[in-house]
Amino acid sequence: MARNKMLRFTTLEQEYPTKRPAEMRREDFDEIYTAFEPEKAADQASRCEQCGIPFCQIHCPLGNNIPDWLMLTASGRLEEAYAVSSATNNMPEICGRICPQDRLCEGSCVLEQSRHRAVTIGSVEKYITDTAWAEGWVKPVVPDAENGLSVGIIGGGPAGMAAAEQLRGKGYAVHVYDRHDRIGGLLIYGIPGFKLEKYVVERRVKLLQDAGVVFHPNTDVGKDISFADLRARHDAVLVATGVYKARQLTCPGAGLTGVHKALTYLTASNRVGMGDSVPAYESGELNAAGKNVVVIGGGDTAMDCVRTAIRQGAKAVRCVYRRDRENMPGSQREVANAVEEGVEFVWMAAPEALLGDADHKVTAVRAIKMHLGVADSSGRQSPQPIEGSQFTMDADLVIEALGFEPEDLPVYFNEPELAVTRWGTVKTDHKTLMTSIPGVFAAGDIMRGASLVVWAVKDGRDAAERIHQYVTAKAAADKSAPALAQAS
Repeated sequence: MARNKMLRFTTLEQEYPTKRPAEMRREDFDEIYTAFEPEKAADQASRCEQCGIPFCQIHCPLGNNIPDWLMLTASGRLEEAYAVSSATNNMPEICGRICPQDRLCEGSCVLEQSRHRAVTIGSVEKYITDTAWAEGWVKPVVPDAENGLSVGIIGGGPAGMAAAEQLRGKGYAVHVYDRHDRIGGLLIYGIPGFKLEKYVVERRVKLLQDAGVVFHPNTDVGKDISFADLRARHDAVLVATGVYKARQLTCPGAGLTGVHKALTYLTASNRVGMGDSVPAYESGELNAAGKNVVVIGGGDTAMDCVRTAIRQGAKAVRCVYRRDRENMPGSQREVANAVEEGVEFVWMAAPEALLGDADHKVTAVRAIKMHLGVADSSGRQSPQPIEGSQFTMDADLVIEALGFEPEDLPVYFNEPELAVTRWGTVKTDHKTLMTSIPGVFAAGDIMRGASLVVWAVKDGRDAAERIHQYVTAKAAADKSAPALAQAS
């Protein structure tokens, strides 16, 4: 590979890996981007301005050392680039695929603020780590010695996986308990294959197994094992369950047949893609084939749903959102991909009622047009209905993609001492990440609310460090206590 000089943004245009044509990608659930060719990846990395103040790094939740691994990639030193990239991120190839770079690193790139356009950071990050896997550079993190201590982690999603790897590297016996039959959380069941093919997650899980992390799938803490028993087994416990409780429509007709939660719909599709038998899909209940589909919501989950429905062969797919495109919470790249693939967006509208037939099956969505009114306390304009502007859309399948909230963990775990915030998230000490129960910590969405995978990885890494500090300090204190007693 050629060794490129940096600051080539004046002579090289921004270029992403080739995107498969929309008519082709509508037919399958494969990732929509092809792999970067080595020379293209090096060229794009060489566009980096090597800023004195790296705003890309500052606006990355993990603080990834982006300028350095871009320079190493441009120089053809990919193994070193992988070492730098993986030093701060436990799953860079996953973040490279699903992070909303347009809102984080690339959106903060100095070049993005000029006519030169941002460095394609996410695509290069994906390329570096995919190359590392292919070349055998990715190795399990095996400790030099066991420390005789153990940590139990509740939840096998990105926060739990990141914490498990960090703790295992320090010599802990790490056990991960997850209610599902596969490890990965929303990476497996919530994110479609066209954004994240499942082998990418599965090889990360195997890497952790090879490092000695023990996984306990199909283990529902609070049912299959009590929270108290889990605490008794381990020196510390990390709660990393994520948030799975879906917000629901409250308008008339919300209980009609054919109205489903986003995660229920996406999980069925992902299971089918992994070869599982899903009766609700096979019966057509969770299958969009031949149907008029209406997805309500404007976040990334809504984009996952509309693009899944397209691939399932829906007759028509509409996304209803109460604000305009510029105010959507989801990634603008995902919106653009959805438009290319044939999704119709109904901006500035909100459902007023769901209409059904004599069998109580949904047949239409009655919506009302909105306008943006006075800004609220957050500075965001509040949508207000326009009187007399109702309209109706045919709908055989309605998907609620309105966001997620925490489950009631104190009740679920039968642990009333576990304090939660007024939003239902687990309350933690800001510095230690410890909950109201000594030795119990929290990380990821269950601590901060529904957020991004990259934040979950950050929280998992931070929690692992805080757990290590707590457990080692406690172990030292326990050892010194008998000696102090004998001396007195």
